[in-house]
Amino acid sequence: MSSSIILTQSVFESLKNRYLLEYLLEEVRVTFKSDVKISLNDIHINAKEGDILQLPRWLTKILLNKNLIENQDYEISSYVSKALNRERIAKPHDISGIEADFYIRVNDFLESLSEKERETLMVSLNSFVMSRLGKIVKLAAASSLSAETESKLSAEERQLYNFVHTSSLAFKESVLHK
Repeated sequence: MSSSIILTQSVFESLKNRYLLEYLLEEVRVTFKSDVKISLNDIHINAKEGDILQLPRWLTKILLNKNLIENQDYEISSYVSKALNRERIAKPHDISGIEADFYIRVNDFLESLSEKERETLMVSLNSFVMSRLGKIVKLAAASSLSAETESKLSAEERQLYNFVHTSSLAFKESVLHK
């Protein structure tokens, strides 16, 4: 593997880790299915069945695995479907808007699905990614990142846009001897 590929992967991995940490620290609304009493360092929970609390997502994941809570987080399934549909109906030269942490949320959602559901969604996601990739490459080759376009891209896509733009400028300078 070339050093430029390794460097690029490292940049994307670092970006992903930053947004993943922010995502896991977000507070999520949960309802307790039973009485729960937990004390862990500075975290103290003394909840009764039916209590509704805001907890960090990382703790919510643990309590969900233990079947102690119900997640009251907004419906991620509809969030993903809406994003896929917006991109599908967008004009060929226009990119639909997604959140900066879209792919982090999608990957977390994929983990919660059965294998069959995951495979079905992956087909749609592959089409989504290929559509966005094509649009990003065309836009990035033509101009630097505008504020309007930047607001429509995920963090990873912004990074890709800048890589493509910089590379296309270098390519043009190289072949046109500027």
